[in-house]
Amino acid sequence: MKAQTRGAKPLAAFVPDIIAKALSSRGISEAALISDWAAIVGERVAGYARPIELQWPARPPRRSPDAPAAGATLVLRVEGAFALEAQHCATTIVARVNGHLGWRCIARVVFRQGPLPASAEKKASAPRPPSLEAETEAQRMTAAVDDVELREALARLGARAIDRSTARGRALPPANAN
Repeated sequence: MKAQTRGAKPLAAFVPDIIAKALSSRGISEAALISDWAAIVGERVAGYARPIELQWPARPPRRSPDAPAAGATLVLRVEGAFALEAQHCATTIVARVNGHLGWRCIARVVFRQGPLPASAEKKASAPRPPSLEAETEAQRMTAAVDDVELREALARLGARAIDRSTARGRALPPANAN
């Protein structure tokens, strides 16, 4: 017999049921199709296409148990510029999704053009490191600061500011000789 724990349950205990209900309303019974989308179809396709829903065909009455089940239609949201290439990749997408699911679930792919929401990977991309020239100039400008941590932080900030202003076509003011 399992002892009941007292107190609050972690949020993670409720998430699978909530996600399953939300996905089942769109015909998707496998949450991994959403969570592992990039691993299933590849980073390139996943960057421009996302699954919206699975449309299952109606079951015919008195269907023979030996008759193969009709495959579902995978509906993908695709960015407009990628739509033509996505059509060319349709057979590959079907094969990869079916391989992931372990059976011939998907028969065809339908595309709906529209903007995709920004993914967490795109939002959290690491900034480009500053150029060597900008780092050198920033270190020279912060050399008079006594506190080592503050000097390093100012140099990092300054190097990024120098690179940004150079990229925008602005020249740095001439250095003052102290």
